[in-house]
Amino acid sequence: MHIEFRHLRTIKAIHECGGLARAADHLNITQSALSHQIKGLEDQTGVELFFRRSKPMKLSPAGLRLLRLAEQVLPQVEAMEAEFNALRLGETGRMHIAIECHACFEWLFPVLEAFRKSWPDVDVDIRPGLAFDALPALQKEEVDLVVSSDPEVIPGVDFVELFDYAPVFVAASQHPLALKPYIEAEDFRDQTLITYPVERNRLDVFSQLLIPAGVAPKAVRQVELTAVILLLVASNRGISVLPDWVVREVKYSSDYVTRPLTKTGITRRLYAAVRSDDREKPFVKELLVLARQEARRLQSA
Repeated sequence: MHIEFRHLRTIKAIHECGGLARAADHLNITQSALSHQIKGLEDQTGVELFFRRSKPMKLSPAGLRLLRLAEQVLPQVEAMEAEFNALRLGETGRMHIAIECHACFEWLFPVLEAFRKSWPDVDVDIRPGLAFDALPALQKEEVDLVVSSDPEVIPGVDFVELFDYAPVFVAASQHPLALKPYIEAEDFRDQTLITYPVERNRLDVFSQLLIPAGVAPKAVRQVELTAVILLLVASNRGISVLPDWVVREVKYSSDYVTRPLTKTGITRRLYAAVRSDDREKPFVKELLVLARQEARRLQSA
């Protein structure tokens, strides 16, 4: 036998409508075409599927078995069609995010909470991009968006600007360097620098200041949480460099101060890297809008 979805829809329609004429209208085909389809199906099965002399038209035992199959299969087919349609319209999909900026977890979570409410059918996940090569993973479609401050020229990948930030020096209020109007590379030479557990070349203080100047701090202490970094700094256990918006957002204590790095300050830009083909997807565009909105809130806080 060669049973098609249209055969199952026909059986179901005739059962629900009680006759060929109404079923044909429901299926938007002619009654003649419907009769021909039934005859062809009965020729395939070798059994009668309907008691034609009854009014309303009734299914035979064989027809009822086919109806049960239709009631099992058609809802699954319709659900799959709805999923494919949602994918086509950009209403559902996957948004797996890799973060190359350790501090950005605290900025990203409010963004994802708002995104989750607007796009409940999009599968969201976060992977620490510092644990693997995030941009190659983006090209391989292992992740769908990478938060990074280091744009590259990569075919098929767009770097979308999110916001600018300034890495700032943080020290205890009573620390001698707190008296300076700005901090230079040489000021770090005899200090304990508290950082996130990230490779040095991925930390702004090293890539933008210390490595170009050929300066290394006396010691580096790695700490996972921003609040703990600020606690240690306030206790004068070391100094740190954090994005300006992080220090404003995590108001842990008043026992520390911030100063610009260098006389002119250092400005960095954060980007969202996405595949070019995905950039116009509605939920991708919405996530970028929410990210910029949260950035503006942090900068004005």
